[in-house]
Amino acid sequence: MDQSLGLTATTYGFIAGIFFIGYFVFGVPGNMILEKVGARKWIGLILVLWGAVTLLTAFVHSAVELTTLRFFLGVFEAALFPGMTLIITYWVRSADRAGAVALFMIAPPLANSFGAPLATWIITHIHMALDLAGWRWLFLIVGIPAVLLGFFTFWYLADNPNKASWLTQDEKKALNEELAFDAKLTEDNKVQGAPFKEAFTNGRVWKMTFINVFYVVGLYGLTFWLPQMIGELSSKFSTMTIGWLTAAPYLLGAIALVLNSRHSDSTHERIWHTACGAFLGGIGFIGAALTGHMPWVAMGFLCLAAIGIYAWSGPYWAITTMMDPRIAAIGLGIVNALGNLGGFVGPYAVGWLKDSTGSQITAMIFLATSLILAGLIVLSLRRGNDPVKKVEQQEL
Repeated sequence: MDQSLGLTATTYGFIAGIFFIGYFVFGVPGNMILEKVGARKWIGLILVLWGAVTLLTAFVHSAVELTTLRFFLGVFEAALFPGMTLIITYWVRSADRAGAVALFMIAPPLANSFGAPLATWIITHIHMALDLAGWRWLFLIVGIPAVLLGFFTFWYLADNPNKASWLTQDEKKALNEELAFDAKLTEDNKVQGAPFKEAFTNGRVWKMTFINVFYVVGLYGLTFWLPQMIGELSSKFSTMTIGWLTAAPYLLGAIALVLNSRHSDSTHERIWHTACGAFLGGIGFIGAALTGHMPWVAMGFLCLAAIGIYAWSGPYWAITTMMDPRIAAIGLGIVNALGNLGGFVGPYAVGWLKDSTGSQITAMIFLATSLILAGLIVLSLRRGNDPVKKVEQQEL
C-alpha cells in the first residue's frame, strides 16, 4: 500500500492517526444520537457504515482519498464503545458490569492476534487475483463481515430483556427484577451533579486526562507500527513470518489483561496494577530499541511492551469509577474526548521520527517515555480520596 499510494512513514502515521480526529469530533454528537434512537439501531447502522468505508478503502488511489476515508471511519466508530456500555447497563447489574466490560475490551488484542497472520496470508496468497493487489483484497474481505454483522445486529440485538424473543417469560421476569433492584440502589446512592465549571477545573479530572493521553500515545504507537517494528528486526523475516510474530504480543497482551484485572479485583488494589502496566510497556519499548541487533531478544521486549500496555486497561477503568460522582459524567467525557487525541499523536510521531532518523529506535524511546509518564501520574493519584459509590457493595 505504501508503494501503491506513495506513502512515507510520516504520511502513514498521519493517516493512521487521523481516525482519532474524526472520533474526537463526532464523539459527543454520536452519543446524542445514540440516546435518541437507541443502542440497537445505532450500533447496527454504524457497523454497516464503517464496513462500507472499509470496502471503499480497497479502491483508493491517493493519500488524500485514504485520509478522507480514515477520518470518516473514526466518525462512524465514535459511538461504538458508549453504545456497547449502554447495552451492558440495560442487561447487567452494577456489581457484574466490570466483568462484562472486560469481556468486551479483550476483543481488540484477540482480534489483532489472529488478524495479523490472517491479514498477511490474504495479502500474500490472493495478490493480483482479478488484477487487485493483496492489500486491496484485505480491505474488501474484512469490510464485508462488518456490513453483515450490522444487519445481524438490527435483527438479533435487543435493547433490553423485554425485547428479547429468545428469553422465556420467567427469564425476563427474573432479570427485570434484578435490574429493578439495581436501579433502586443506584437511585438511592445518586449524587447531585456539579456544574461544568467544577468538573473542568478539577485537578483529578486533568490528571486522568493526561494519563489517558500519554497511555493512548503508547497504545496506538504499538497498534499501528508493530508489524513495521518487527519487520525491521531482521531482513530474513518474510511477510508471513512478520504476520505470525505480530500475533504473539497481542495474544500475550490479552492474557495479561484478564489476569491483571482479576488480580486487581481480588486484592482491591488499582493504582500499582495500572502504573506497573505502563512501566512494563515503557521498559519493553526501551529494551526493544536497545537490542534491535538481536532480533529475538528485541521481539521478547516487544512482547513485554504489549503485555504491559494491555494489562493496564482493567485497573485503569476501575480507577475512573473513583471520580467524584458529582462530576463523573462531565469529567469522564473530558478524559475520553481529549485522551483519544493521543491516538493521533502516537502513530504520527512514530512515522515522523522514523523518517527523520531512519530507524525505529527514537520512536520506541518516545513511546516508552509517554508510557512511563502515564505511570508516574497514576502513582500521584494515591494522594486523592474521591468518594466512591457503594452500590456494588450493597448488592454483594
